[in-house]
Amino acid sequence: SQQFSDTGSRKEHVKITSDAKPGFLERLSETSAGMLIGLVTFLLAFYLLFTNEGRALRTAKSLDEGLSLVVPLDSIHSISQQNEGRLVHLAGALSTSKPLFDPSYGLSIHAVKLKRNVEMYQWVEYEDSKEYEEDGEIKKETKYSYNTEWKSEVVNSRNFDREIGHKNPSAMAVESFTAVSPNVQVGSFVLSKGLVDKIDDFKQLSLSHLEDPHADVTRGGDYFYHSDNPRRPEVGDLRVSFFYAGLSGDDPHLGSADKVSLQLYFSILQVLFPASKYFSLCSKVTVIARQRGDQLIPYHTKSGDVLEILYPGDLSVEEVFQKEHESNTMKTWALRAAGWLSMFVGISLMTRIFYTLVDWFPVVRDLVSVGLKAFALCVASSLSLLTIAAGWLFYRPLWALLLALLSTVPIVLARSRVPPKKQQ
Repeated sequence: SQQFSDTGSRKEHVKITSDAKPGFLERLSETSAGMLIGLVTFLLAFYLLFTNEGRALRTAKSLDEGLSLVVPLDSIHSISQQNEGRLVHLAGALSTSKPLFDPSYGLSIHAVKLKRNVEMYQWVEYEDSKEYEEDGEIKKETKYSYNTEWKSEVVNSRNFDREIGHKNPSAMAVESFTAVSPNVQVGSFVLSKGLVDKIDDFKQLSLSHLEDPHADVTRGGDYFYHSDNPRRPEVGDLRVSFFYAGLSGDDPHLGSADKVSLQLYFSILQVLFPASKYFSLCSKVTVIARQRGDQLIPYHTKSGDVLEILYPGDLSVEEVFQKEHESNTMKTWALRAAGWLSMFVGISLMTRIFYTLVDWFPVVRDLVSVGLKAFALCVASSLSLLTIAAGWLFYRPLWALLLALLSTVPIVLARSRVPPKKQQ
């Protein structure tokens, strides 16, 4: 059954639903389904924890192999045949053959990527629920509230609890898109698609230098508005912003305060130090990849991993591989935590049946709930450590043997301090 309670505002209302309290067999059936899900989650945790150790070791070996083989290039403007097929390290400014355009808004920029982000002013539904027991029934009180916000995805108002008065358009008149330069280079070397995909440090493009592209489009700040009144938008109005990544030209019309400051700074440096190297606003990147002619492509290591690395800035070989090792360590611990959490959830779901059996006795039920959580915590921690240890035994047997020998040291020391028994 349902009851409605309007708060007096068109943007908020409360709905109360009530259902008969489920019987013992019904709750037992629900618990059984949860046990099956818990079992699957529990088994997946073992797989995740075990294979993660192999992945971490393989990545570490590949990075060590790459560090021992990488060849720093003396110049990025000449291609040496001696480095054909080898892993090379180079750093330099990005360059693209042609600027990226958005003719709909009269905008162009020399960059690796240009992203048009379109947002629509829409209704958004929020809900806050709470359950309680009353007159032998389980009641659920849900408070629905509605607000208008700029959203980059279409919000389907048909899924709202109350669509009347909160209806959104079904599509946007203008679509978002990302344009990518077909030819990206560092010096004379062309970057592979995988390297270009790593250029994702998007920055918002200032539109202060542009005029309104159409009569029905108004520029306000760094947005183009498809609205009669941008200060008081209506549902269905659009606003468009632009972002770029991998600047490949000194475009004087970017217009941001940071860029203007940098241009002034570089101009002063060039006046003070005319013989110094060229100061550029182009994005500088560091790349480690395999050289094939004038192409930079993925390098396959003997360990079975792939090295295709790109970082912003000018980094040494050691700095790049240190960052990669740090990233590998963070990923390893994140997956270990995810594996432990999966195991904890799986055990909790599988032992939920004991809580269901004593659900009729409040005091016992609360004690059992605490006990089951503590049990799941302890067992998940122990099994996670054992699984990680098994992974070490499988993937790093020498290290595991060394740890086993070290673990016997306290026992040997303790036994050596025991005085020998006197002969009778």
